[in-house]
Amino acid sequence: MCAQAPARPSESQLAQAARIIREGGVVAFPTETVYGLGADATCPEAVARVFEIKNRPRFDPLIVHVADAPAARALAAPWPQAAQRLADRFWPGPVTLVLPRRAEVIPDIVTAGLPTVAIRVPDHPVAIELIRLAGVPIAAPSANRFGSVSPTTAAHVRESLGNAVDFILDGGPCRAGVESTIISFVGGAPTLLRPGAAPIEEIEALIGPVERAPQRRGGASMADEAPLAPGMLDRHYATATPLHLRGEAPASLDAARCGRLCLAPPADASSWRAVEALSPAGDLRQAAAGLFAAMRRLDALGLDAIIADEFPQTGLGLAINDRLRRASRR
Repeated sequence: MCAQAPARPSESQLAQAARIIREGGVVAFPTETVYGLGADATCPEAVARVFEIKNRPRFDPLIVHVADAPAARALAAPWPQAAQRLADRFWPGPVTLVLPRRAEVIPDIVTAGLPTVAIRVPDHPVAIELIRLAGVPIAAPSANRFGSVSPTTAAHVRESLGNAVDFILDGGPCRAGVESTIISFVGGAPTLLRPGAAPIEEIEALIGPVERAPQRRGGASMADEAPLAPGMLDRHYATATPLHLRGEAPASLDAARCGRLCLAPPADASSWRAVEALSPAGDLRQAAAGLFAAMRRLDALGLDAIIADEFPQTGLGLAINDRLRRASRR
């Protein structure tokens, strides 16, 4: 049996979406990680609409998406050699670099007033074509209400944002399913700000040891507590149904009224109201790709709670555990 070709918008849809971006509108579009909510990164008024649609606090910076490495270099300087090695290896792909920004190109609203900018080249043909046709860098957080589960299909975007978006480009399900790995090259040694779809082990094999940013607690509410990059707030990726890490779940919860989120089917699967096993074969890439969709399915069942297992703390398991930890904060 031949593999089904991924969904792709028509040329006229891509042209319409690019025109909307150029005219200051907001477009949801697919990347290999999650769907983004994009606007012209050089236009403060357009970027302000992204914050308004998402109900996103202005202190939380955005990632700027560009079509290639030369376009990225036009937005930031200097470029350390280690940053260039990551760009050469992972772009297009799920690595975001945080570097000193060129303030004359990227306005303060994109970077939350920080002297840095987060940049990446997405590995999705629809995203790249949209950026090229629009002719501008695109600032784009995930295309959902702030703090909720990230969207990995166009249907998820519609469920979350409805008619608030000017246009939605449907590129099918996202391949990676979790956001990009963010590495900062500001203020000393390379630092991991957010684990993501590019395993930190692969990054360190290329550039050497990477420091880990201190975990923040409680969510940012003041300027001096503002995050250095997207996805760093302590509470994020939240379901409406309370989500608990398995070792922290209240003993009073009845499994018959709860859902279980795990890597492989558990021995006591019949005890649970619902079970989402992300990869019976133990494949963490498959698990990451299905994580947010599984969280959404469990969230729609009217459960008392979702109980999430801890995943192996290696490779993409690091990113999965990060999302589940943030989703469990209440």
